[in-house]
Amino acid sequence: MKKAFVNNKLCVACGCCLTACKLGALSIPKGIHAIVNEEKCVGCGMCAKKCPASIIDIREVKKNEQKEMV
Repeated sequence: MKKAFVNNKLCVACGCCLTACKLGALSIPKGIHAIVNEEKCVGCGMCAKKCPASIIDIREVKKNEQKEMV
């Protein structure tokens, strides 16, 4: 199973990933940086392709693995 991970330290909250994600798996609360909703993300990579800073990675995660979306 794949999921998107955002490098919060480099994200400038431009919103390109929001428009790319057709599932609404990303949000920018308080306008600080993008956050991935793990339950909605299917790891398609559209957000990563649209990110002008190339700071979104799609990584393989185990189904039972607890992780923090970074």
